[in-house]
Amino acid sequence: MSADLFEPFQLGDLTLANRMVMAPMTRNRADENGVVPPMVVPYYQQRASAGLVVTESAPVSPEGVGYPFTPGIYTNAQAASWLRVTDAVHTAGGHVFVQLQHCGRISHPSLLPNNATPVGPSALRPAGQAVTYTGMQDFVTPRALETREIPGIVEQFQRGAETAKRAGFDGVEVHGANGYIIDQFLRDGSNHRTDAYGGSVQNRMRLLNEILNAVCAVWPARRVGVRLSPENGFNSMSDSDPQAHFEYFVEQLSPRGLAYVHVLEGDMMTKASALDYRALRSKFAGPYIANNGYDLVRAQTAVRSGAVNLVAFGIPYLANPDLVRRYRENLPLNEADSSTFYGGNEAGYTDYPFYRGEET
Repeated sequence: MSADLFEPFQLGDLTLANRMVMAPMTRNRADENGVVPPMVVPYYQQRASAGLVVTESAPVSPEGVGYPFTPGIYTNAQAASWLRVTDAVHTAGGHVFVQLQHCGRISHPSLLPNNATPVGPSALRPAGQAVTYTGMQDFVTPRALETREIPGIVEQFQRGAETAKRAGFDGVEVHGANGYIIDQFLRDGSNHRTDAYGGSVQNRMRLLNEILNAVCAVWPARRVGVRLSPENGFNSMSDSDPQAHFEYFVEQLSPRGLAYVHVLEGDMMTKASALDYRALRSKFAGPYIANNGYDLVRAQTAVRSGAVNLVAFGIPYLANPDLVRRYRENLPLNEADSSTFYGGNEAGYTDYPFYRGEET
């Protein structure tokens, strides 16, 4: 019997109400200390009918910040502010993971303590510009991490995982995608190292493995997910053989008993894809979350065919807090206002209406 998008799903020891996931989406509405303001509470509570909510990415340290007004997961004040969010989601019957983030080279000195130079696996300047408190500024050439510094990055993720527990989350998603620090190490377009963290595919995965070891010392593996983006060119990323390399990464993750792998399939901007994601998915024994441009028809087809276990939706969730009901009952969707995606107040954030029938 085939599965259905609206059926419950057993994610480790969590029973999800359905197979729909709210994808992590940066909204830039925290304060300058990375504290979550009150308006974030209803935003996530409104969307708690998703089987799983994955929050916007939260830097695990001041050094991991890459954008203004992003919520952190490294101080007690941040944990207390997130606790209001997790309590609200749980009261509404939902489950919520936080996405642990370190931006690496995708940052700017003005965003970092003491105007530090952003770090990465190699001193390769990404194309494009950083978003800063004073507007767009060209990316700088990052400082290549010294081998002896890498355990400090791992420790930051572990502390983030510990903070997430105090904040009441149900689990954590390790952000290994979209051109941030773990992805920078995984892909050979950004990792030109010659030490134990570069060169071979095994070495390029070393940082992710060490971070997972640390995070899984805090959380059981069944409460830890990983996000990957094999083809995404966002943030000046590339890889010489994403099919082979990411099949290896996923296969190595499989024995860990993780909650899931969450894969952004294709390029997030163009939606173009050249990989065989069924082949990649076959390398992972656990739950697989697919993401990137899925609509209801494509999601149902993927779930019913067994190609995926769950589907993550981004912009549809941004504009439709009751997306589960709208998809289940084939109701019309609200249009998202792109001018309010990043930064601002409640407008375009918590004021998207729930469906109430024939409105006049």
